[in-house]
Amino acid sequence: MQIQHLESGFAIADAVTPADLDEIARRGFRAVICNRRPGEAEDHPDDRPLKARAAELGLAWRCIPVTPGDYGETDIAAFSQSLDELPAPILAFCRTGKRAVHLWAHARSREAGCDIPALLAAAHAAGHDPQPIREMLKV
Repeated sequence: MQIQHLESGFAIADAVTPADLDEIARRGFRAVICNRRPGEAEDHPDDRPLKARAAELGLAWRCIPVTPGDYGETDIAAFSQSLDELPAPILAFCRTGKRAVHLWAHARSREAGCDIPALLAAAHAAGHDPQPIREMLKV
C-alpha cells in the first residue's frame, strides 16, 4: 500500500486490504473512502471485510464504487459530500489510486476559488498524470 497526500487532511492509496487498515489507523487517518467496485478483481469480491475491520478500528467508512474513467454526477457529488462530512484526515483508495485522485479533482474543481494548477500539481506529485485530469475538467 502506497499512500500519497494530495492536500492537508486528504490522501489516496492503491489497493487496501483489511490488514492495511491497521496501518491506516496507526497513521492517524479517521475515515476511509473505497472507490473499488465489488468483484472488480479477485482481491476485492466486495467491501464487507474492509468495512468490518474499519468499524473495529473506529474508522469512518464510505463506499463510492466507480468504474475507471466513468464518473457520473452522482459519484462526484457523493465524493464531495464525503469530503465535507467525514472526519479528517481521510484516505480514499481504489486499485491504483487513479479513481480516487480523479474523484477528488472533480470534487475540488467545483469549489469556488479552486486553484486548478495547484490541484493538477498535487495529482502529479502523487504520481498521477495530470493531463487526463486536465482533459476531464476541460481546463
